[in-house]
Amino acid sequence: MNRRPAWPAAIGWNLVLIAACAVTLYPVLWVVKMALTPSQAFSLSPNPLPDGISLSNFRDLVTATDLAGRWLFGHWLFNSVVVAAATTALGVTLATTAAYAFSRFVFPGRRLGMTLFLVTQMFPGVVMAIPLYLLLDAMGLLDSMVGLTLVYSTTAVPFCVWMMKGYFDTIPKDLEEAAVMDGAGRWTLFIRIVLPLARPALVVTALFSFMTAWNEFILAATFLSDETAFTLPVALQRYVGDYSTEWGRFAAGAIVVSVPVMALFFALQRHLVGGLTAGGVKG
Repeated sequence: MNRRPAWPAAIGWNLVLIAACAVTLYPVLWVVKMALTPSQAFSLSPNPLPDGISLSNFRDLVTATDLAGRWLFGHWLFNSVVVAAATTALGVTLATTAAYAFSRFVFPGRRLGMTLFLVTQMFPGVVMAIPLYLLLDAMGLLDSMVGLTLVYSTTAVPFCVWMMKGYFDTIPKDLEEAAVMDGAGRWTLFIRIVLPLARPALVVTALFSFMTAWNEFILAATFLSDETAFTLPVALQRYVGDYSTEWGRFAAGAIVVSVPVMALFFALQRHLVGGLTAGGVKG
């Protein structure tokens, strides 16, 4: 029995995928168009391609200074990198150690602790803005990267603990028992056996912590008032005024904020996929 050729179906599916990609990329191309257009007006043309290419908006963003002549973009970038990196390091460290304890140890309040971690995820971070502001003000941590890092960690750690705990539960305990028979201690088990096997969860936890700190706006705008203490998302607000918006510079800033996250994701996705396909026990 002759089978019908598969190329019509392949062409049809490719056309569908191309259409889906076009719909997805259209807003991105629109932002790129505004960033590359020197005008600050909002274009109503449906054409997502710029009429001309100019890097003036990026130049104005990177060379921005305050009245005292301080280089603002350098401060914004430094603050964002430090806060995101510190939040990632603190979140991963606390989440992995806490999740391993919840996964392997039996102690009073274990179930209640996991439930409380879950309850904290039911409320958006903005609900805690006022009490967190009062706490940071009492500790003198307003306009501080340390204070902002602690705030971001409170929102990132509960989710990361749940995710890491679920992954630790899938790692066979036989591996640890075999290592104990060879004389390995608890810390050696955790560092040399459990963490390497949990690489996929570690990558996702690090990505989540980094993106939470890098992209967050509301809490940072609430706790930061000094222009040199702003992070990049908060700095974009200065281009949105009460009566007008500098769309070109705003779009350029949005692209600059998005590039590090995309680069980090593409750099780590190989480890994520490779770790997911690697088993804990190999024959």
